[in-house]
Amino acid sequence: MPYVNNHGVRIHYEVEGSGAPLVIHHGTAQCGEIWRHFGYTSVLKRDHRLILLDARGHGASDKPHEPTAYDLPLRVADVTAVLDALQIERADYWGYSMGGWIGFGVAKYAPQRLRSLIIGGAQPFDERMQTSPKEPAKFAAAIDSLYGSYLTGELRTRLLANDLKALAALTQDRASIADVLPEMLMPCLLYVGEADPRLALVKECVKVLANATFFSLPGCDHVAGLARSDLVLPHLIGFLKGLQQ
Repeated sequence: MPYVNNHGVRIHYEVEGSGAPLVIHHGTAQCGEIWRHFGYTSVLKRDHRLILLDARGHGASDKPHEPTAYDLPLRVADVTAVLDALQIERADYWGYSMGGWIGFGVAKYAPQRLRSLIIGGAQPFDERMQTSPKEPAKFAAAIDSLYGSYLTGELRTRLLANDLKALAALTQDRASIADVLPEMLMPCLLYVGEADPRLALVKECVKVLANATFFSLPGCDHVAGLARSDLVLPHLIGFLKGLQQ
């Protein structure tokens, strides 16, 4: 399995498909496999070189237990380290939830590496984060409640394999990085479920961005905004094709 080493933390990633490089970054408690599970990679790899990361604290990447190991500049450096290993100067970036927040971080700390930015279910303003349950039974109950009908046995097994100490360390309150919004001149696509509590703040972002497209997902909460690839993919494909023109 391919890894890069970012200041002592190993980051696992996988590459599939061919075409323009597209980094895909998952959310909290997930890993790169989530994009396959919900049917994204089988479609997108036809026209794109997909780069699927396991964020630090997740999947096959290292899982530090110190909160300082999850400072945003370090998470951004994980992304750029993978791009360096693949000798990719600039890429399209797509992140959902935590991955979207890290996308705003890439725009702030390494904008020269971005050709475009796709952000789902995330915003750059300050946010209080719920602490991840440290007891396995409570974590399992939270997963069952959060994912509901989208939770298969395979996905549940993968989610329950998380390192709960690492999740507790990485689930920190987020300081605002909204000062980056006026500087984000690259093409941006933002989206969010209409039942996602971040809806209003995502719309606020769109007002500030110079080159943004926005869509919302009727009836979708935060998890459905990821799970409903049938609703999301047509917008993503249209946006990415527009970059080629």
